[in-house]
Amino acid sequence: MRRRIIFITLAVDDLDRSVAFYRDGLGWHTEGIVARELHDEVTDAGGTIALFALDGGLMIGLYERTNLAKDAGMPVGARSSTEFSLGIPAESRAEVDTLLAQAEAAGGTLPAAAHMRPWGIYSGYFADPDGHLWEVVWNSNA
Repeated sequence: MRRRIIFITLAVDDLDRSVAFYRDGLGWHTEGIVARELHDEVTDAGGTIALFALDGGLMIGLYERTNLAKDAGMPVGARSSTEFSLGIPAESRAEVDTLLAQAEAAGGTLPAAAHMRPWGIYSGYFADPDGHLWEVVWNSNA
């Protein structure tokens, strides 16, 4: 198995709200919500999704929670923001603070203030409207 991630799908409750958060609030590029007309006859999942192309070739997909559960053949589970976090690099300590403020202004929440970690990392977290946890990180050792 290749050790490379090229696509991350985030389950969301309100696709329009989540697209607005990432597109309008964070400034990430997307063609918007696509594949509204598609439907998987095997899983009963709808195809409606929004895709964001990030630097380095990584794609982020926003997919309605119920459709992701159907597509994976699993029951819809409870939301949990502490299962994992996704990281966004920053060029400086000031940029960490700027990006966190941008996420908060876009409708995200800041569960904890940014601070310098003992290992030389300055970082803070934001949660998107669906509770997905993102860490904005500046490495002072780099």
